[in-house]
Amino acid sequence: MAENGNEFLGRGWSFPPAFNAPQQTVMLTEKQADIECSLHVLLTTRVGERVMQPKYGCNMDDMVFESLNTATITLIKDKIATAILYFEPRIDVKKINLNTDNLLEGTILVEIDYLVRATNSRFNFVFPYFRLEGTELQFLTTNNTTAL
Repeated sequence: MAENGNEFLGRGWSFPPAFNAPQQTVMLTEKQADIECSLHVLLTTRVGERVMQPKYGCNMDDMVFESLNTATITLIKDKIATAILYFEPRIDVKKINLNTDNLLEGTILVEIDYLVRATNSRFNFVFPYFRLEGTELQFLTTNNTTAL
């Protein structure tokens, strides 16, 4: 039996994937850190990007250039809540808040308060939502298209 009994929270590859060359192993995350890595991967994955799970993801990048009004905020929160509901069964979302204090710098902090179902423990996950300028240029040039 485990010391603290929360091994059921999971164990998975670290994100981004890292390797321990001397031991020839993959670096792993466990328990609470695994849930946070899972949330990060979920929020940064586009629907259809995973071959074996075509419905997995959140499509957050679709909202980057939208004006931030009540409808957009509601849509972003709904996308996040729905993705977590379907793809992260270990937690229950209690509250999603969009912190717009750094809006003029182009960053919104997505604050997710959640409860780990099995342990009844509360945690908070903060996800910085932004797009770096010029990150799409490599994609555009490799497909022989011109950015406007």
